[in-house]
Amino acid sequence: MISKDILSKVRKLEIRTKGLVNNIFGGEYQSAFKGRGMEFSEVREYTFGDDVRQIDWNVTARSGEPFIKIFEEEREQTLMLCVDISPSGFFGSRSQTKMELAIELCAVLAFSAIKNGDKVGMVLFSEKIEKVVPPKKGRTHVLRLIRELYTTEPSGKRTSIAEALSYVNRLLNRRAIVILASDFQDSNFEKQHRITGRKHDLVNIVINDKFEEELPDIGVVPLTDAETGEQTIVDTSSKSVRTAYRAKVLEQKKYLKEYFIRNKMDSVDVYTNQSYIRPLINFFQRRTGR
Repeated sequence: MISKDILSKVRKLEIRTKGLVNNIFGGEYQSAFKGRGMEFSEVREYTFGDDVRQIDWNVTARSGEPFIKIFEEEREQTLMLCVDISPSGFFGSRSQTKMELAIELCAVLAFSAIKNGDKVGMVLFSEKIEKVVPPKKGRTHVLRLIRELYTTEPSGKRTSIAEALSYVNRLLNRRAIVILASDFQDSNFEKQHRITGRKHDLVNIVINDKFEEELPDIGVVPLTDAETGEQTIVDTSSKSVRTAYRAKVLEQKKYLKEYFIRNKMDSVDVYTNQSYIRPLINFFQRRTGR
């Protein structure tokens, strides 16, 4: 039984994202994620200026008049949302957690997909696969995906991007759009990640929070790793400690960015304290321009 609170959240999110999809992202999505190719639609009589290479010789022979083949873009695709729901995603220093930001982004992308006739599926993961929803079309299906995002509690405590993508690669028989939404607080995922990038249209959405990039000066405090449970006493009043922490975080971010560029992978960086609209529009426009 879904609680009234969850149903209210789902409804509010649908209302909030509906205008964005109708006015902005629906068209941007269609331009960015083109169909898999061209498929035969019909034949019509040849007119002066038509490409003679498109003449259907069988129909032309039967009718005695030249006819050409008409092709249309094979539009329907599958969008697979691969969402990290490990405990680190429930951190948030501003008005929302990283998980709440991921849910809203997934809602925008899912509603944009069904607006353009695509199917949408979802894999939720931590260090293991937590929930799988097969791809389908329709508003009701997308609302179910959003409910699952709000209600699925991870049983795993860590993150395994490799495990999630290995499962996705086995699950999907045809090329699909795979959206990987994660804070990427993981390691040793690159091999499986590159395999997914070759098999599918992989888009990496990196969920960030500014407070994870630098320590505030609040004295000696215990810091607990959300995924390992390991606790460390840190003197945040020490400038050298804060500087070393920030340097380590920035080094990790630099590695991830360079890894995406080196492997020619699409990525979008979003932050809990900033609107995701401009980064997402910029991403769609970069793809459309290619």
